[in-house]
Amino acid sequence: MAEGPVVDQQHQLDSQLQSLPSSREDMVSCVMALEAALLPCLPARELQAPFSPPISSKQARVFVEAAKKLQLYFINLQREDKPTKSETLIKEIAMVEEELSLKTEFIKKQEKLILGWRKDLKDQLVLHNNELDRV
Repeated sequence: MAEGPVVDQQHQLDSQLQSLPSSREDMVSCVMALEAALLPCLPARELQAPFSPPISSKQARVFVEAAKKLQLYFINLQREDKPTKSETLIKEIAMVEEELSLKTEFIKKQEKLILGWRKDLKDQLVLHNNELDRV
């Protein structure tokens, strides 16, 4: 009888864990929601409300599964917060390569512009020389 709401809570927690963004505020709100959902399932009698029914093995299993998921979430979050040295270097290399490609593209545009100016100046020089030859 009491297992139905626990299973529903488990499905809600699963969907919440899958759709969680990785910001710290969202993590804290997730922990608070999990705490509120899992508090009735805690095996320690002193943490249970006096009106709650005894814990079934199904509720204990649901609690353990949720705790494992929460632990995996925190492990993944910690990995995201502290990238390895190689990941950091790969990101830095990618940023430098992107910057290099942008600067190379900019240099090419500037070279084309300079070549256009040279052509215009040569044309003007020819015009001026022709004017001088006429005079």
